[in-house]
Amino acid sequence: MISKIFFDTNAIMDFLGERKGALEIGKIISISENRAWKIYISPVSIATTFYLLTKTLGKETALQKIKLFKQISCVSEINDEVVNQAINSDFSDFEDALQYFSALASGCCVIITKNEKDFRKSEIPVLNATDFLADLDNFLQ
Repeated sequence: MISKIFFDTNAIMDFLGERKGALEIGKIISISENRAWKIYISPVSIATTFYLLTKTLGKETALQKIKLFKQISCVSEINDEVVNQAINSDFSDFEDALQYFSALASGCCVIITKNEKDFRKSEIPVLNATDFLADLDNFLQ
């Protein structure tokens, strides 16, 4: 049974930017509230999402959306060990490595992302939101 879900930056951007995939992310958030799951996001995702939202929505709206999302999520760890693991990993993208090792350090059981291929070396399940919802019964056991 899962208790902690990690949202990659693109999952957060889909939801807050009201992009394709926002509905599925919203369903996961709703289910998580009913099941007392915790949603984790990394400091890197917060900064990147804020930056990207600011470009399209302006600073105040972007900050308001980040504040609201923070109320329903926890911030994952990025410390010296996580950075060292990312530096020494086989990940082709450093940001993805930071996300992955941050999720592991925080005890997350699954990563939700649009880019599953970026996490090929993952030891925990990596799914897009649609596949996670379709496979939900397996995660509830």
